[in-house]
Amino acid sequence: MKLTEAKKAFLMGNMNEKIKHIYVCGDEGCETVAQRYADAIDCFASIYGEERDVSVFSAPGRTEVGGNHTDHQRGHVLAAAVNLDVIAIASRNDDYKIRIKSQGYPEDVIDLTDLSVHNEEKNKSKSIIRGMANRFIEMGYPVSGFDAYTTSQVLSGSGLSSSAAFEVLVGTTINALFCGGKESAMKIAQIGQYAENVYFGKPSGLMDQAASSIGGFVAINFADKENPQAQQVNFDLNFCGYELCIIDTHASHADLTPDYAAIPAEMRSVAAYFHKEVLSEVPEVTFYSHIPELRKEVGDRPVLRAMHFYKDDKCAQEEANALRHSCFEKFKKLVLASGRSSFMYLQNIYSATHYDQQAVSVTLGLIEHFASQLQERDAMAWRVHGGGFAGTVQAFVPQKYAGDFVKAMDSWLGEGSCHLLRVRPVGGTQML
Repeated sequence: MKLTEAKKAFLMGNMNEKIKHIYVCGDEGCETVAQRYADAIDCFASIYGEERDVSVFSAPGRTEVGGNHTDHQRGHVLAAAVNLDVIAIASRNDDYKIRIKSQGYPEDVIDLTDLSVHNEEKNKSKSIIRGMANRFIEMGYPVSGFDAYTTSQVLSGSGLSSSAAFEVLVGTTINALFCGGKESAMKIAQIGQYAENVYFGKPSGLMDQAASSIGGFVAINFADKENPQAQQVNFDLNFCGYELCIIDTHASHADLTPDYAAIPAEMRSVAAYFHKEVLSEVPEVTFYSHIPELRKEVGDRPVLRAMHFYKDDKCAQEEANALRHSCFEKFKKLVLASGRSSFMYLQNIYSATHYDQQAVSVTLGLIEHFASQLQERDAMAWRVHGGGFAGTVQAFVPQKYAGDFVKAMDSWLGEGSCHLLRVRPVGGTQML
């Protein structure tokens, strides 16, 4: 579609029903989203020219709902796409280069004649683009280059995985422009993980990319390393009268890399005692029958973290089943149990090295205090969100209390700390 026609489609309301469905919004929100796309189209035109045929894409951020640090042990996870996303206006070119200009950042230019790993690109978006293009070409697709302008609402460091959203956006774009849309959402997620692991240099799991690519609530089983199983869970959080809240603790992730790395390393040390690679390969009954020997061999904290894995792996599965059967009261109890396990056993709420900095602990305590003041004492559920130690906390709040909850959290933690989100039913998608 010509660029001018694409802009008109958004501004004239032709995309309204699709926007309302994807972004879970009403008329007012729909108008804001449409204007955002129109503005992005103008930015593309100013950089790459007005006489272009364009396609429009979107990929959402994600929230981890259940299964805290279970994915890297090939366990179970419940995640969800959210209504904050990164969008792209894209157009094929003929010069065998990928050019992506992201709002607020310099343009990335990838020459498709050189798809080797560049060490100087580690931890940069350029490496993601190069890695994903390489994998699609290895799969036999004729990726010949495109120009794109992107803009994101999934802020870096928000705990909603901006990097995975960008990877899914690039993968969805390449899949549409050069693969005829043949590749599945899970395959796009796996390509994103490959680019992040091999080119970007971050040994991430697959949860973030899978949740962003598939959309909605997603139950994922990582037991099969090469072919993880993912299934959407049909549940309308808004319909049952609840808001999903993400609370920024304003704690820095700096100097926490050793804390994050220790969790999978210690879990694997327990698995290694049984000559296995990950804990999901060790039956729970076998683990508990060797507690005395394990404590001597690997130490107490790895044992506690293994306890968490078995508890939260079950919890993630039970949460998904609770939502499938619309048992939201049970779901809330499971969320609280998951959070308790993270605090007591996983111990990713604060760093033992920086014990004087406990922003996540304080935030969890403040949420519990707010909940204790409500007439319905069991109305809310909350837990640490994502990797832990810093970052964000997640809460499920009744809509009738949501306004007061936001005010309270912002008053304690600073204006703009509490974000009300919606679960987006669609993952990476071609809008136009």
